[in-house]
This record gives sequence, C-alpha cells and structure tokens, in this order.
Amino acid sequence: MSEYFLVIKGKPAGPFNIDELKNMRLKPDDFLKTSAMSDFKEAHEIAELRSLFNFQQRTTAPQYFAGLDQRLAAALLDLLIVSGIYILPAFVAVMLIDDHEIRIGIAVSLLLLIPLSNFIYHVVWEGSAKQATYGKQILGIKVCDINGLPIGPGQAFGRNSAKLFSVLSLGIGLLVCFFNRKQQTLHDIIAGTLVVKERLF
Repeated sequence: MSEYFLVIKGKPAGPFNIDELKNMRLKPDDFLKTSAMSDFKEAHEIAELRSLFNFQQRTTAPQYFAGLDQRLAAALLDLLIVSGIYILPAFVAVMLIDDHEIRIGIAVSLLLLIPLSNFIYHVVWEGSAKQATYGKQILGIKVCDINGLPIGPGQAFGRNSAKLFSVLSLGIGLLVCFFNRKQQTLHDIIAGTLVVKERLF
C-alpha cells in the first residue's frame, strides 16, 4: 500500500502509511498525495483510500464545456501526431524503393493504418487516467461521463465507435453541439460522455 503526504493546517506533512492515517481519523475532504501523484487530491477522489476507508466519491457536475473549435483543433493535432509516426518512415521507404507496386502498397497501407491507429490512440488515452489524447491535453480539455467522472476503456471504445454516426450524418452529428447546453455531439449523446475544460476561459 502507498504512503501519503497529508495537508495538516495548510502544510504538507508525512509521508504516512495507511495505519497512521487511520489513527489520524482521515476524513473524505482531507488533501493527500503520494510521491507519484502530481498534485494533492481529496481523499474521496483516490480509489485506494475510498476502498480502505469506505469513502463515497463525491461528484461535482461539470460546468465548462469544450466548444467545437477546441475539439476540432485537438482532433487535428492528434491526427498530425498519429500520421507523423507513419508518414516519415513511409516517405523514407518510398525514396529508397524503386518498385512501383510496393510504393502503391505503402500508400494504401497508410490509408488503413492511420485511421485504425487514430481510433486505438483515442480509445487508450480517453479511457486512461489522463482522460485525454495529447491534442486534448495541449488544449486543456478532457473526456468524462455525464457526472464528470473518468470513463473507462469500454466507454471510450463506444464513444469513438459512435463517431461513425457523426461522420455519416455529413457533419450534422457534430453540429448538434450548438443546440444543447452541454455542447454534446451526436457521439457524446450516444456514449453518455462530455468534453469539458477546467475553466471558462
């Protein structure tokens, strides 16, 4: 089990093991972190402590939602990241290979590999603790469920699969976000997800 630093009277103290925290009568709203955590969190936000102390995780309804412009910018950044992994080696291969059929094969494989890799990339990162791909992280937005909680890989898979409906609707599935307060696109509505930002600006 982890050891935690605990904020006591406004100052970090510790680290303390679980038994010590129990003796200190840890409360759900006490702030703690391990050496591996980047910032302090309330005890009820940490899965290990919820399990050990029978805390209920409190949820705060998301207040600020990412606009379509931010989401499209993040999608473009992500596509550039994923494409770059394949395009540079493919370019080098095309320069070194004279066979015309092999060159065509490389081009066709890119048309298959890039969308598939982009899909997997989104599922993995949106379903992770980060809740966001690199593009979303750069723009300060992330994916969560309706209650503001992280989504798992299963819900991330469903969300990204549902993007097919947004695409097949000729973009109408994306424009749906302009007609609801939480700025959900069609695939967000289907998957029960939100794309949120930390602050209004």
